[in-house]
Amino acid sequence: MKRRNSKRLILLFLFLVLLGLFFYIQNNVLTVTALQVQSEKIPASFSGYRIVQLSDLHSKSFGEHQQVLAEKVKREKPDIIVYTGDLIDLRRGGEAAGYDLMKKMVNIAPVYFVTGNHEEGDFAAKKDRLQKMGVHVLRNESTVIQRGGEAINLVGIDDPTRMETGEAIQQAQQSIKQRDQYTVLLSHRPELFSFYAGTQMDLIFTGHAHGGQVRLPFVGGLFAPGQGFFPSYTAGAHMLGSSTMVVNRGLGNSLAPQRIFNRPEIVVVTLKQAK
Repeated sequence: MKRRNSKRLILLFLFLVLLGLFFYIQNNVLTVTALQVQSEKIPASFSGYRIVQLSDLHSKSFGEHQQVLAEKVKREKPDIIVYTGDLIDLRRGGEAAGYDLMKKMVNIAPVYFVTGNHEEGDFAAKKDRLQKMGVHVLRNESTVIQRGGEAINLVGIDDPTRMETGEAIQQAQQSIKQRDQYTVLLSHRPELFSFYAGTQMDLIFTGHAHGGQVRLPFVGGLFAPGQGFFPSYTAGAHMLGSSTMVVNRGLGNSLAPQRIFNRPEIVVVTLKQAK
């Protein structure tokens, strides 16, 4: 009897160790998702152009001063890095992890940043600090990315509500000189995909959904803010008309402390000119 109880205790101990290891991996071991986006509008000079997308850090750290995350991103050799909101977490406080990440990223490639819902409120001081680091903060505005004598548009909008989305994009588009150029939009919320597509955005980068927090085979994410249970947009690439939206599963957590089958994600999108 004692031997049987000892075996049970050993098995229970091993189970708990493995469960703890599983939970640790799900929250802390980074994964890289590679996607290719094709379009006839992509200029020949941008065929092979690599965009790394990061999102929803929520003040989490990956190694000392984000060194582990920085090394992962550097290995992908991005031409630009885009960040789609929630660098910090309003509930936790502590902004150092976010600024550490941006300091590392600007030494790898040009960085373009838009706000998430956790950057709401007085963002002026944070914007000033990010810009002094060399981060390009886009707040309802656009810029032009040039390569080999050709160009694409990059538009960034503040974390929008449904009513504000059209107005924010319209404001950002006012500075676009070549409307027929391939246009990339950075926005925080994926649930507004139909709005983005309706403004003729070719490629949209979003986050916010945290991959649905818990992901199940053949089901996907279970819950996402703004979408509820069994949400449509939690990860990967989605098509609507001529628009492609990429949803990043994010790096950190907010209210829910644990990810399941949903490791923190770096997204790498390679552009390709379709013939």
